[in-house]
Amino acid sequence: MRLDQRAVIISLVIIFAYMILAPAGHASSSGGTIAGVALAQAGGGGQGGDSSGGHGSHGNLGEELPLYSCIPFACMLLSIALLPLVAGTFWHHHFGKISAFWAACLAIPFTAVYKGVAIYEILHIILADYVPFIILLWALFTISGGILLRGTLRGTPVVNTVIILIGTVLASWMGTTGAAMIMIRPFIRANSHRKNKTFMVVFFIFLVANVGGALTPLGDPPLFLGFLHGVSFFWTMKIMPHMLVTSAILVVVYFCLDSYYYKKEGAEPPPDDGEKAPLRLVGTYNFIFLAGVVGAVLMSGIAELGEISTFGVHRATQDWLRDGLLIVFGMISLWVTPRQLREENEFSWFPIVEVAYLFIGIFITMIPCLLLLKAGSKGSFAFLINAVQEPVHYFWVTGVLSAFLDNAPTYLTFFNTALGSFYAGMTESQSVPLLMTENAIYLKAVSAGAVFFGACSYIGNAPNFMVRSIATESGVEMPSFFGYILKYSLVFLIPTFVVVTVIFF
Repeated sequence: MRLDQRAVIISLVIIFAYMILAPAGHASSSGGTIAGVALAQAGGGGQGGDSSGGHGSHGNLGEELPLYSCIPFACMLLSIALLPLVAGTFWHHHFGKISAFWAACLAIPFTAVYKGVAIYEILHIILADYVPFIILLWALFTISGGILLRGTLRGTPVVNTVIILIGTVLASWMGTTGAAMIMIRPFIRANSHRKNKTFMVVFFIFLVANVGGALTPLGDPPLFLGFLHGVSFFWTMKIMPHMLVTSAILVVVYFCLDSYYYKKEGAEPPPDDGEKAPLRLVGTYNFIFLAGVVGAVLMSGIAELGEISTFGVHRATQDWLRDGLLIVFGMISLWVTPRQLREENEFSWFPIVEVAYLFIGIFITMIPCLLLLKAGSKGSFAFLINAVQEPVHYFWVTGVLSAFLDNAPTYLTFFNTALGSFYAGMTESQSVPLLMTENAIYLKAVSAGAVFFGACSYIGNAPNFMVRSIATESGVEMPSFFGYILKYSLVFLIPTFVVVTVIFF
């Protein structure tokens, strides 16, 4: 099937799903992974809904769930980590079925025990989180796939470092997903002649897909969530020193590694067939659609247009409007961008399909984990919540949980923990301004932890997995799930975060 035909079919499926499901979900509002923003806004379990037949209300289900209810989520992660290594061919052909299997392992006993409440939770995370999540990723992936950098670009250590720095700067203003999707293809093409490319893509994930999104609410979901709860738009600039220190360490380490391998390989760019072609961007009209995506996301967090309630799940009208705009921008991009340009850009649908299949399993199986986290000191994670007292605790606990769970509800949990610790009894409108001033170090710790630690695993942030998929499809040998953590996160990220802790917390 030709590329344009596949594009139309997949896009029509997205539109059809949106038209059917949109009235029933409370879409989240974020510029990055967006998973969990609505869940966090609704208190983790939603509002209202049918609780008949369950063992508790939406608000206290997390207090009843046992810790072993997280086993399907652990199995889902282990499948992603191990099956590509021990049964690569089977995984490649059946990863969607495996994801569905673990989702069913959670959904069937969950609904058997908690009945209506469990059905509500599953529908809520699918309609409120997953569908808007896929719509946003599809729009960014589709639009960025129509932007091509032509010309002679050779991947030397200096050129590579500049590309990563540009992506890091862009991430705070167009979201980590948008910046990563625009920059990753030119980055990989520039280094097509290099032998050691794995570490390049990993550091790209560290900086462009995560750390770079720390400066504005548009950069990463938890910061946008803070903005929705009263943190001023430019307050996050206060963690610029944390971001600059983290970025500086990682960039210097990257440049040293790249220089070492460049000399070791004796890397010589392929001979030119003629004169060097000047660099130029093609398909720049797609930047208009990217700006539209950013504007639509920002609008959904500012406008108040009422809400629609279906099946007990509340959906803000502005969120419904936002998702519709994202689909329109993506479809226009497909329509106006020549098919040849996308083919030259090596655009394919596999990365977004892989993310869609795997993350439906991740979203459903992590429901108990999010509910336990939301239960706070009354749930099975009480020992962890109660231990969080100092800024260093907020930074590391928020961070470690964000690396494997959704960083949006994790951020909100410890955001509210800080508010409750210092300003119990006050309204949010009274306490948040005080938290931003009197106890800003705690908010800085939560914000930095939620954003930075997303780089620690492939599932810590949605663009991580998409960058990995695009790199693999381009022939780059990427580390396994555990290989990424053991060889890169523990070696480079954790020591960097220790330095950040010593300096700031």
